[in-house]
Amino acid sequence: MIVAYKNLKPNIMNLSNMTPLKAIQPSQVYTLNETVQYVEGSTVSKIITRNEKGNLTLFAFDAGQNLSEHAAPFDALVQVLEGVGIIYINKEKHILKEGQMIIMPANIPHAVEAVERFKMLLIMIKA
Repeated sequence: MIVAYKNLKPNIMNLSNMTPLKAIQPSQVYTLNETVQYVEGSTVSKIITRNEKGNLTLFAFDAGQNLSEHAAPFDALVQVLEGVGIIYINKEKHILKEGQMIIMPANIPHAVEAVERFKMLLIMIKA
């Protein structure tokens, strides 16, 4: 499923603003950074897979967009696919560029900010 979040300030989790689009299909080859597209003034997410053990989600952030601070009950890995983004973990700022990754520890507040347009893969595995 692809979801476009338009003009959410600052909470991307507002489900009333979601617009579902076509999902990723199994047994197909994809280039991750080409699989999710930017939308002006928005954050777009595309679920690759989701089940009771975790999920993989692609995000495309337009410049200036963000995910507000929150915490998750399990570790989450962010892999930057394109551009530059800021990951805040417990208020500590981490600037990540294409090809870099970081693990956001369970139960620690974290947030994401787009310095410029950027794409990332979010991997959450429930242990």
